[in-house]
Amino acid sequence: MNNFFENNDTKTALEAQYEAQRIAFAPIIFQVAKSMRDLGLLEALFENEKSGLSVEELATIVKLSNYGVQTLLETSLSADIVKLKDEKYFITKTGYFLLKDEMTRVNMNYNHYVNYQGLYYLDEAIKKEEASGLKVFGEWSTIYPALSTLPSKASKSWFEFDHFYSDSAFSQAIDLIIDAKPTKVLDIGGNTGKFSIALAKKESSVKVTIADLAEQVKLAYGNIKEANLENRVDFKALDILKDETSVPEGYDIIWMSQFLDCFKAEDIVKILKKVKKSMSKNSRIYIMEPLWDKQRFETAAYCIINTSPYFTAMANGYSKMFNSKDMLTYIKEAGLKVEKQLDSVGLCQSVLICK
Repeated sequence: MNNFFENNDTKTALEAQYEAQRIAFAPIIFQVAKSMRDLGLLEALFENEKSGLSVEELATIVKLSNYGVQTLLETSLSADIVKLKDEKYFITKTGYFLLKDEMTRVNMNYNHYVNYQGLYYLDEAIKKEEASGLKVFGEWSTIYPALSTLPSKASKSWFEFDHFYSDSAFSQAIDLIIDAKPTKVLDIGGNTGKFSIALAKKESSVKVTIADLAEQVKLAYGNIKEANLENRVDFKALDILKDETSVPEGYDIIWMSQFLDCFKAEDIVKILKKVKKSMSKNSRIYIMEPLWDKQRFETAAYCIINTSPYFTAMANGYSKMFNSKDMLTYIKEAGLKVEKQLDSVGLCQSVLICK
C-alpha cells in the first residue's frame, strides 16, 4: 500500500489554521476558478503571459466590468491562480493547469455540473445511506437509470469523467484479453459500449455481450449500431442485484470496468458469487478499478479518493472507491482467487484477473 498521506500532520499551528481557512472558503475558490476559465480571463492572461495585464486591460479584453474582473483576480491571487507584479496580473502554473490540463477540465466540469448542488445534502446522504443529493435532478434512487436523461451538461460531464479515467487503459486491457485468446467475452456494466466496441474492432474473432440495466443497454445499442457491429456485439438487459437474476454462462472472460465501485460491500460479494457460479474452470474474471493506494502519484490518489462522496450523495448513497486491501477482501469472500494483478494500466487503473 502506498502511504501517500502518512505524514499529513507536519504543519505548524499557523500553517494549519491557514489550511483550515482554505478549506472553509474552497467552494468560493472553486467557483471563481471556473469563472476565470469560462469567462476567458485565464486565456487572456496566458496569451499575455510575458507582459501581464492590468485590471483595466483585462476587463477590456474579456468585455466585463473592472469591478467583476478585480473581484475574480483578487480571489485568484489568494488561491495562487495568478500573481501580481507592478500592478500587472500574470497567470501562474496553477492557473495554467486550470486552463490547459485535460484532467483538471474534466474534474472541474464533473464537480460543477454533476456534484455541486447535490453535495449540499451530503450529511443527509451519510445518515440515510441513500443518494439524497440526486433529488436536484429528479426522483431516482440511483443515478444510473437517469444518466441518459440528466440535463445535457450534467450528462456530458458525467460521461467525460467516467471515460477519461477508463479509456486510457482500454488499449492495454484489450491486449491482455486478446492474449488469453477468448472467443466469448461478457462485458458486465458495459455502459455506453465503448470498451466492447474497441475490443470488437481490435479482434474480429471475439464475440462480445454487453450486460447492463435496460436503460444503459438501449444507449449502448445505439452506439454499437452506429459502429456497424451489431453482428459482433449483442446485449442482455439485467439488474444484477435482483435475486432472480443470474449471470449468463458460457463466457471465457467476464469483464467489469469501474463497475463494482457502484455497489456496497455485501453486494459486491454477492455479484462476484453470481459471476463465479456462471464460470467454467477455464473462465476468468477481469476486474478493472482505479485502486487509490496503487497509484504512482499522490495527485491520482487524491482525485480517486475524492470521487467517493459523489457515490454517497449523488450515485447511490452506499458505494465508494477502493483501496487494494478492500478489493482483495471482497474477491476472497466470494470464493475467487487473484491469479494476476497489474497496476498502472493506463492513467490510473489496476486489472485483477481472477479464477
